[in-house]
Order: sequence, then structure tokens, then C-alpha cells
Amino acid sequence: QVQLVESGGGLVQPGGSLRLSCAASGSIVSINAMGWYRQAPGKERELVAAITSGGSTNYADSVKGRFTISRDNAKNTVYLQMNSLKPEDTAVYYCNADGVVVTNTLGKYRYWGQGTQVTVSS
Repeated sequence: QVQLVESGGGLVQPGGSLRLSCAASGSIVSINAMGWYRQAPGKERELVAAITSGGSTNYADSVKGRFTISRDNAKNTVYLQMNSLKPEDTAVYYCNADGVVVTNTLGKYRYWGQGTQVTVSS
């Protein structure tokens, strides 16, 4: 019923920038929070940044001052601007939509994107 499609990953040199996008589609009434998580090889998935429908944001300490999350509520799209990238930012980045209300259903749901690879290397 709901799909999240990510784009914007790739290979970048240390100090470079990338912008990730994630568009949610389907029978969506509303989405509470959207965010980005990442998972590096051999590590657990971790929160990178999240933003509510009202614009409140939350960042992992490791990305504060370098990454910026934003959101277009009308398009159900979330963005992650990543600057001053470091090799330790290398991971698969997953888009997340939480507290999703879907047409003709009860309750709220959580959805994940398929992931996009970000590699920071010289």
C-alpha cells in the first residue's frame, strides 16, 4: 500500500557532499515522522536524522553540523543533505516513515525503503 523510494546515493571523496531523497507513495493520509537510518557492514542499523511533520528534527551526534534533514509534506518526501562526508559515513542508508495513516485502515504503520549505498572513499 505504501512504498518508499530512495535516490541519491553513490561514491564520493572525503569532504564531499551528497543529497539523498526519499519519496513515499500510496494511499497515505498522513505521516508523522520521516527519517534516515544507516547500517555499515558488521554494525547495527542506527538513526542518522529524523523530522516530524511539524519540522522538529533529531540528529545523531556523529552527523550534527554536517547533515541536514528536510521534508516536503505536500510531496511526502524527505531529504538528507550530507556535507563534509567522512569514510565512517559509508553505509547503506535507509529511509523510514513512521506513524503513517493509510486510507481505509486503522492504526498507524511504519515503512522502510530498500536502501541506498553511500560510499566515502578516495
